[in-house]
Amino acid sequence: MLSAKSSAAAAAARRRSLATPTRRASPAGAAAGVSKAQQQQQHILVDWLRREGNVDGLPIEVRTVDLPAGRPIDVVHTKSDVSKGQVLLDVPEHLVITLDRIFESDFVSELLTNDKLSELAILTLYLMYEKKTGQKSFWAPYIKELDKQAARGPQAVTSPLLWSDEELVELLQGSPLVGEVRRRLAGIKEEYEALDTVWFMASSLFKSYPFDMPTEAFKFDLFRQAFAAVQASIVHLQGVPNGKRFALVPLGPPLLSYSSTATAMLSYNQQTCSVQLLADRAYMPGEPLKAWCGPQPNRKLLLNYGLVDENNPYDTLQMTVTLPTSDPLFRAKRDRLQPHGMSSQTTFDLSRAKPLPPALLAYMRLMLASNPAEVAAVVLPPAPPPRTRGSGAPPA
Repeated sequence: MLSAKSSAAAAAARRRSLATPTRRASPAGAAAGVSKAQQQQQHILVDWLRREGNVDGLPIEVRTVDLPAGRPIDVVHTKSDVSKGQVLLDVPEHLVITLDRIFESDFVSELLTNDKLSELAILTLYLMYEKKTGQKSFWAPYIKELDKQAARGPQAVTSPLLWSDEELVELLQGSPLVGEVRRRLAGIKEEYEALDTVWFMASSLFKSYPFDMPTEAFKFDLFRQAFAAVQASIVHLQGVPNGKRFALVPLGPPLLSYSSTATAMLSYNQQTCSVQLLADRAYMPGEPLKAWCGPQPNRKLLLNYGLVDENNPYDTLQMTVTLPTSDPLFRAKRDRLQPHGMSSQTTFDLSRAKPLPPALLAYMRLMLASNPAEVAAVVLPPAPPPRTRGSGAPPA
């Protein structure tokens, strides 16, 4: 008996875009139809970066993508020819939001993230209180941009964390992503209920905010929306202290897109004290910026960033093969499988970018064997070595 599970992330994202016009970008990907007020709004973030960080002279610009209905989104494009290795993005450290910027102490940030809240929850809570201060906040232009993007990636698909349960079941039927979204939402709910504890533990952090405790100041639905927006914008920096690992980078995602086939990563440059993106290839004017996000399948990209990559080499289809107990040779076949790391029910990962797993073909031959001689003749591959953690790729 064969059964297959697929993330179906790309199909679901496309269907949701079609079902909800506000989720879909215009084919032209240009600012046609955007009002003058919207064009002025688009430049608030850029003007702020120029004023506060002297971020100028880069070969990029922010373009507003019009949508058939609903609010437009902003996307970072190149405005001139770019050579491989050229700096595309260069944001000074003081314009990047990280835990060590919030707490000004790695010790405090580690204390709060060990047991109580995730880094994302702390960044979310921080920005929510900053937003309540209005234009007094140093981060007001960046917060306004995050509000405009509304947890939507460059494909204009809203984070599944904000879908209704009915939409999850309808659009992702048969996908393990349904369970992953529900588990993520349950985790967000648990963190929300722990916010007041952190409020008391880190009173020095919140003393500048004359507002109520978190659960009194913000309803859960509002926290969930803000969490989804932060998650869609997060950058995982490598080779930095713990307090810098999770970063919110203006002009980074969701204005630029994560790609499974790009080779350049957003990284922290210790010499310039800035977060940079170097071109991994030549760009022509008008191309959207893309950065590598690690080896993530489409279900993770959709869950984390609200996007899918149809050419994703890391996307897989999980196919479970079961040896029926009614087979007269069941025991003999099971005994052949066990020394090779397989059992009477084994799951294989299939990918468009790779040949079929040799173990799957051998398993199928064994299933079709009709006598003891054929069972003994099947050549099975050796058991795979134990899995180890990856070498520095961004977390999924």
